[in-house]
Amino acid sequence: MLSITSAGRVLLCTTPTDMRRSFDTLAGMIRQHLGHNPLSGAWFVFRSRRGDRVKIMYWDRDGYCLWYKRLEKGTFRFPDSGDGAACVEVCAADLLMLLDGVDLRSVRRSERFSLPAA
Repeated sequence: MLSITSAGRVLLCTTPTDMRRSFDTLAGMIRQHLGHNPLSGAWFVFRSRRGDRVKIMYWDRDGYCLWYKRLEKGTFRFPDSGDGAACVEVCAADLLMLLDGVDLRSVRRSERFSLPAA
C-alpha cells in the first residue's frame, strides 16, 4: 500500500524515463542526473515518454520501495521546472492530485504562512 502521508520530500523528474529501469538503475539516475541521495527517504517520481506510466521510488528503512502505475486512458501532467532543472519539488498533496489526474498548472493556492528559510 502506498502511504502518501509518510512522504517527506517529493521530487518529480522532469525528463521522461525508460520504465524498464529498476531499483539500481533508477538509484544511479537519482545520484547522477538529479544530484540527490536515493537513500535520503525522499520520494522520486518518474514518468514515461508517453506520460501514461509513473514510477515512484523511495528508501524505506531497510530497502527500496518501487510503486508503478499505468493509466488505461489519459496522461500524468508533470509541472515544468521553468528553469531547466532536472527535478521539481512538490508536496504530498500535489502528488496525490497528480496521481488523481489534476494538472498542477491549473491549481491556484491561497497564501499561507510559512517560516522563513534559515
